Amino acid sequence: MSHIACSNCTAEYPDTGVPYRCTNCGGVFDIVSIPEYDPEIVKKFPKSNGMWRYRHTFNLPENAPMVYLGEGNTPLVWGEVEGEKVGFKLEYLNPTGSFKDRGTALLVSLLLSRGVDSAIEDSSGNAGASFAAYAAYAGINSRIYVPDYASGPKRAQIEAYGADVVRIIGPRSNTADAVLREAELGAIYASHAYMPHGLLAYATVAYELVEQMSESPGTVIVPAGQGSLLLGLSYGFLSLRQAGLINSVPRLVGVQARACAPLWAVFNYGPAGLGWVKEEPTLAEGVRIKHPLRGDKLIIMIREADGLFFVVDEEEILPGRDQLARMGFFVEPTSAIVWSAVKEMVGKMPGPIVAILTGTGLKSYDN
Repeated sequence: MSHIACSNCTAEYPDTGVPYRCTNCGGVFDIVSIPEYDPEIVKKFPKSNGMWRYRHTFNLPENAPMVYLGEGNTPLVWGEVEGEKVGFKLEYLNPTGSFKDRGTALLVSLLLSRGVDSAIEDSSGNAGASFAAYAAYAGINSRIYVPDYASGPKRAQIEAYGADVVRIIGPRSNTADAVLREAELGAIYASHAYMPHGLLAYATVAYELVEQMSESPGTVIVPAGQGSLLLGLSYGFLSLRQAGLINSVPRLVGVQARACAPLWAVFNYGPAGLGWVKEEPTLAEGVRIKHPLRGDKLIIMIREADGLFFVVDEEEILPGRDQLARMGFFVEPTSAIVWSAVKEMVGKMPGPIVAILTGTGLKSYDN
């Protein structure tokens, strides 16, 4: 089990309640130790348990139920790009159509173990749909704050699960501000961004990749907004290396849309790069995050993995989506930004290269 504590004052995550920030200093909670992966424990559970085969790596109390809708154990399918074999991890085949289901399942399990029956969340779409679904399954009332620009299919999906949807005009940051105001009034804020528990669920993507490949990927390419999936993958590969199951961590590549690319800007140009970052409209709405909560830590971990951040221009996004569709992968624009990075990295980064396809194209059919 990994350790969760405040990144500012080092206070441990409490045994009661579900605060989204440290109650001592207001700092952000984070994972402060590498998950302990034990392959012998994993072997005792069937793959039909999905990501819950790795429960021993989650920071959950023993009484926490397994909230399971079928998340995890997603396919790894191989295709050819520029004459080279490339793997595509189909995270869009999770129950609500995105990788977010892994983190949500773990978070809702924690909420149930702490007696929560009502919670709020904010999202540009995928995290909101995921939380609405798992909350409905668990009998938790949910209210989801979404930016007004969120795609119609995503809003419709959230509403279909019975969640109360609150639409906020303006940039993504306005939505975050609105939900924080309600949280300050006492609502349980089940934030996929603030609460670090979901990172341990995203680490299971790394565990599955190594099982499916019988080796470690050379390079993994991932869309990055908050960068939670990228962070989770890093923890997962570090855990596998710590357990002696792989010799080295893959090079990790985070992909952002140029319209809002703070991680790319700071990684390449230092703090001065933030001065150039805007929060402009982009088809890749899921990565439109101007101030990633764990941006500094993510940049450090990507440097340690000899990775990098890649930026995609707006006019490349839909052609990338179409190219992936021609290969049989129907993904939303946010997920499609990996295509340009894959084409650029083939022959330049270590293989095997794996791209994570994070969200289904059925959520953006109006684009």
